[in-house]
Amino acid sequence: MAKGYWVSVYPDISDPERLTAYDKLAGLAVQAGGGRVLSRIPSRGGRVVAYEAGITQRVVLIEFDSFERAVAAYESEEYQKALVALPDGYERDFRIIEGVG
Repeated sequence: MAKGYWVSVYPDISDPERLTAYDKLAGLAVQAGGGRVLSRIPSRGGRVVAYEAGITQRVVLIEFDSFERAVAAYESEEYQKALVALPDGYERDFRIIEGVG
C-alpha cells in the first residue's frame, strides 16, 4: 500500500511565534493519526536550496502509512481544531499526496 504525505509550504512568515498554538495542536493531531514528521525546514537546523520558483521559507513533510490515513488525519476533529488556531493572514500551500508503490 502506498504511503500518504502532507506537504505544507508557507510562502511568507512574518511572525513565526504566532504559529506556536497551531504547531502544538497540529503535532498532537499528526501523532494521533499515525503521522511522522520527515522534514521541517528551516527550523530544526535543516538545509534547503530552492531552484526555479522555489522558496526557502517553512516547508513541512509528514508521512502516513497510507493516503487514506493522511486524509483521515486532516479531516480529524483534532486537526480541525489546529486549523482554527492557524493565525489569520497566513498563506500556505497544503496538499496531501500519494506515494509511489
